[in-house]
Amino acid sequence: MMRYLPHTDEEIGSMLQAVGKNNLDELFSTVPEDCRYTGTLNLPEPLTEWELNDLMGALSSTMAASPEYTVFVGAGSYEHYIPESVSYLLSRSEFVTSYTPYQAEMSQGTLQAIYEYQTLAARLLGMEVANASLYDGASALAEALLMAIRITRKNAVAISSLVHPHYRRVVQTYFEPTGHQVVELPRLENGGTDLSPIHGIDNLAAVAVQSPNFLGCIEDLRVIGENAHDKGALFVTCFTEPLAYGLIKNPGGQGADIACGEGQSLGIPQSFGGPGLGMFASKMEYVRSMPGRLVGQTKDLEGKRGFVLTLATREQHIRRDKATSNICTNNSLCALAAAMYMASVGGTGMHELASLNHDKSEYLKQELQKAGFKIGFNTPTFNEFVVEFPKGFDVTYQRLLEKKTVAGLSLAPFYPDLANHYLLCVTETRSKEDMDALVREVTS
Repeated sequence: MMRYLPHTDEEIGSMLQAVGKNNLDELFSTVPEDCRYTGTLNLPEPLTEWELNDLMGALSSTMAASPEYTVFVGAGSYEHYIPESVSYLLSRSEFVTSYTPYQAEMSQGTLQAIYEYQTLAARLLGMEVANASLYDGASALAEALLMAIRITRKNAVAISSLVHPHYRRVVQTYFEPTGHQVVELPRLENGGTDLSPIHGIDNLAAVAVQSPNFLGCIEDLRVIGENAHDKGALFVTCFTEPLAYGLIKNPGGQGADIACGEGQSLGIPQSFGGPGLGMFASKMEYVRSMPGRLVGQTKDLEGKRGFVLTLATREQHIRRDKATSNICTNNSLCALAAAMYMASVGGTGMHELASLNHDKSEYLKQELQKAGFKIGFNTPTFNEFVVEFPKGFDVTYQRLLEKKTVAGLSLAPFYPDLANHYLLCVTETRSKEDMDALVREVTS
């Protein structure tokens, strides 16, 4: 087994000699001097395994995380029960790799598993084809918008201000060097997206919305899609909570050209924020412009069924400036976790689980209304909703935090006009007792 030990001075010297360099500085001579750091890195001394474990334990204990805390926060990362079958199967050595296999003759098991993931993802989202996954929901959305620009040959995209703030920031980072225009669509009073600005945008390649959106509100995707198509633009739907499509209509059924988002809810632990799973699907007519990996089914020379990476050009690997996308791998292990989760839960189970999430969320919403609190928006929601608390609620919030309860996410940092508004989330992991206790605490 390979051990991850640093190179010795002798090994470094031997390698430098082989490439004709006298020292490491010469090796990096192509990097401009003003871009090189010449100081000493401020790093702690090395730790033993046990000291490192203690340090990680101490760091993690500073986080308000379940099960020690009762958490009513979603906002892109959701606590769901994971079947033990998923954890067991995922730990098998045949699957424990995060990388997409190149050699089909050596990797039929992994390739078939990814193929099954693609099939399940496409069915869940109501789309014709899904890829082997991208890094996370944010990068999936950015890649979807770039894909729309390639397809339409237009250079402007419109993105709802109710898309997850982190996703929008990643889109800005992707697009800043490109010269393409990114327009943010404002919010309506009902918590939905205002589409009126798109009619004044020339050369519009795509309209992107999230549903349920960051405020928990379910968008009218069909109407949004029709408006996008009337402008000659592609309709991109993104999501942070794919479990919602066990209950509400999926993007493909409402006219989406591309559906993308975060798949963490599907059998992947929150793990203090990562890793995630970028789910990506589209209509078949756009498959040649799709970023990332795609596993296809074929037959070998003996006529037996086999699986291979397909529809990927050479430029994807060796000519970055000509590539469809510079994402040349995928989150295989997370994709396999999602496939195992969807297969374990099944279609009926997804519907029942989604209904449970919705019903529990509605229970908490109604109890808070009875207690005199105002619900932020009257639009239907799934398992998240906005509630307006009275001024000074931050004191109550801290008191609850000391009692190991996280009473939602303040929206003020993301939307300054929503001061005293909090986004609350309820999944199947929260009990009636948990919700009743929260209502008692916020009213006391």
